[in-house]
Amino acid sequence: MLIRHACKEDCAAIGEIYNHAVVHTAAIWNDTTVDTQNRVAWFEARTLMGYPVLVSEENGVVTGYASFGDWRAFEGFRHTVEHSVYIHPDHQGKGLGRQLMKQLIEEARAIGKHVMVAGIEAQNHASIHLHETLGFTLTGQMPQVGTKFGRWLDLTFMQLQLDQRTDPDAIG
Repeated sequence: MLIRHACKEDCAAIGEIYNHAVVHTAAIWNDTTVDTQNRVAWFEARTLMGYPVLVSEENGVVTGYASFGDWRAFEGFRHTVEHSVYIHPDHQGKGLGRQLMKQLIEEARAIGKHVMVAGIEAQNHASIHLHETLGFTLTGQMPQVGTKFGRWLDLTFMQLQLDQRTDPDAIG
């Protein structure tokens, strides 16, 4: 298994993984699937911002992906990112999410980010557990802020402090 930076040619596979999560899970709070062009635009936007898109690959097949982007679109949040990690259903349970997350955390540290935020559907116990084992702490619960599959969804926020700096403008 290989973890590498994604390229445009990976966007169709990334879209398939994303769409599976849209249709079959409450991990993505969208009801509409996307096409490859949508994922290419998403990939290009992340790349333009200097943010990574990572993929896991096995025998030439993309088995998962992870990325992060700005947490909120205000300058005061410039040191904080929110991440996503999704694994193809045929490859779940193999530790790929953990491996992608470890690399993603290192990427965030390398570009000087201070905090990584996770927004997780509260019933996704596997994701919450994964984040706990990686050092994320529970920072909030927001009941019934979303909906999917005809039910209300609760949002769990977790975060990981990436460095110990006290000066927000100091790098490293």
